[in-house]
Amino acid sequence: MNKQHFLRFDALAPVQSEKLTVFTFVANAAEVARIARIERAGRDDGGALQGFQRPQIAGHIREIRDYLEKPNSILPNAIVVAFMGHAWLEPATNPESRLCRLVIDTSNGPPGWIVDGQQRFTALSELRGRDFEVLVSGFLCETEEELQKQFILVNNTRPLPKALVYELLPKVGDLPHRMSSRSQAALATEALNYRKGSSLRGLIKQQTNPKGVIRDTVLQRVIMNSLSDGALRLYAGEDELLLDRGVTMMSEFYHAVQHVFADDWAGKTPKTSRLIHGTGIIALGYVMDFLNSVTGAATRDEFASGLRLLKGRTAWSGGEWEFGAERRRWNGLQNVPSDVRQLSLHLVQVLKRRLAESERAA
Repeated sequence: MNKQHFLRFDALAPVQSEKLTVFTFVANAAEVARIARIERAGRDDGGALQGFQRPQIAGHIREIRDYLEKPNSILPNAIVVAFMGHAWLEPATNPESRLCRLVIDTSNGPPGWIVDGQQRFTALSELRGRDFEVLVSGFLCETEEELQKQFILVNNTRPLPKALVYELLPKVGDLPHRMSSRSQAALATEALNYRKGSSLRGLIKQQTNPKGVIRDTVLQRVIMNSLSDGALRLYAGEDELLLDRGVTMMSEFYHAVQHVFADDWAGKTPKTSRLIHGTGIIALGYVMDFLNSVTGAATRDEFASGLRLLKGRTAWSGGEWEFGAERRRWNGLQNVPSDVRQLSLHLVQVLKRRLAESERAA
């Protein structure tokens, strides 16, 4: 017997199930690679299903790796591994103790399967210069059917609502870039919803304000678009400026929207007006950026002057949209990229045309 093929870990074995033995221990990435493998879902030549893991998500792995490379990073989430043989627990000397010894036989390769945490494990494997240890939760099962059943149950837990996660982001620093941009948007959305004097105060629907009518994730999309290449771009990464000048400008813009299209705003909901709907809110974000860029609009009166040029060419809560030769019922527009793009182009093109007409008339 080659002792090099046997790995031993101090483990903690809670009493949970009469059928399945459960335990947890500590290991580094190299050790996890020796005891467990990732088996992706696929079909053999006969069409039979094999494996169960989804494909790797490169961007997600890169984010985890970049985070783990930071000296203050932690990874409290355990990697879950299942074993069908070639692993056993040696009982503790004290029968009342939960401490025991896990023994894993790797003579025929990794005997375990990673049931949960493949992206985390891959990111750990790519780390250089850090001997990062993680918690590993394992269980012993007798059949592949039981293994797949546990995989489904482990991965079928309900995640936190994204809206709640986004609402919490502004309270957290040192985030990946993708989350940092969302964090800025969430920070501005929070200010628009709760700051005195904001034209959108109390109107934004959040986990902490369920009575709002405009979804916070929709308004965050407007802000992220503008931070990327619009009126708010100068405030990207500058929270104080965004909360001061950026939020003020957006409040002024939506004040103008509420007054120019008063009949389509007051007392309306996303079901009764596309002005309040995600499609209209996001499309109007491009209108805000366009007016700011072309006319320098930044106050409610300046924005209102531009928005009035759209009167007669909108169908927020009744009638039909006229997109060239195509006609769409007012409520036929949905919050999908194609409809948002079509509405945005329509509104901006109307503004371009009418601004040009005004210049010629002048």
